[in-house]
Amino acid sequence: MSTIAIASDRFPAMGTRVELHLFGRGASAALRPLREVIERIEVALTMHRESPTTRLNAQLAARREALIEEPLLREAIAVAMRMHALTDGLFDVASTLPDGGGPVRGGLAHARLDADGMIHVERQLSLDFGGLGKGLALDHCAGVLAAHGIGAAIVSLGESSILAWGTHPHGECWPLSVPHPFRPDQPLQELQLRDAAISISSTIANGASSPSRAPIVRPAGGAAVTMAATAIVVHRSGARAEALSTAALIATPQERESLAAQAALSVFECDAGGQACRLDPQVKAE
Repeated sequence: MSTIAIASDRFPAMGTRVELHLFGRGASAALRPLREVIERIEVALTMHRESPTTRLNAQLAARREALIEEPLLREAIAVAMRMHALTDGLFDVASTLPDGGGPVRGGLAHARLDADGMIHVERQLSLDFGGLGKGLALDHCAGVLAAHGIGAAIVSLGESSILAWGTHPHGECWPLSVPHPFRPDQPLQELQLRDAAISISSTIANGASSPSRAPIVRPAGGAAVTMAATAIVVHRSGARAEALSTAALIATPQERESLAAQAALSVFECDAGGQACRLDPQVKAE
């Protein structure tokens, strides 16, 4: 049996644990570029320390337009706006501060991005990219893997944002199992992936609805999602998978049906006994 070269790395970034597992010739040489691209995106988009994003938010709180000089931030805003339009506003990375009230979602409806990188807003606005940053990181990692001729790799950002690149070293597809949130020894869904990203969004943490987690809300009206639910989306683009899984979690059945046309999509709601019920028929990935 031939030996398969394996190169791995693990490090903290983007508020989670990153794992890189590469297979085949040239695998070791690609580890450092992968880490660098993930860390560059973190530096550009983080809200946990001063960054181009926090500086832009400060500018948008004081005036109605600003020039975005950081290319990764400009890319993130452009992708966020496209996904906002694609999901009919269900996905939104922006909050606005209305007169006499607290922050609410729905901010991207009040923003416009010019081709030269100038953003214009109609009201005070704050950006927080959250999971979209992880999706963008996966997409940039795909570019690095392609440039280095890597034919098989797994890139995991916190086990909720994963890129299954190429073919499995011992088969055609990568077998991935999403654990049941209340029954870790049972799968919630099992998947066979190839050249695809998976995003898992959930209102459940460690087997319970998490009171410490910021509530997921609908941008229109700000109503919080109260059901214990998990949304799983598979797409060739990590950024799209992240946006669609967030949107699917808050969507109505009719809205979810429209989203399902964009990617392989499954949403599960868990009852008080921990029984998971699929709310939609699974849509097969192309």
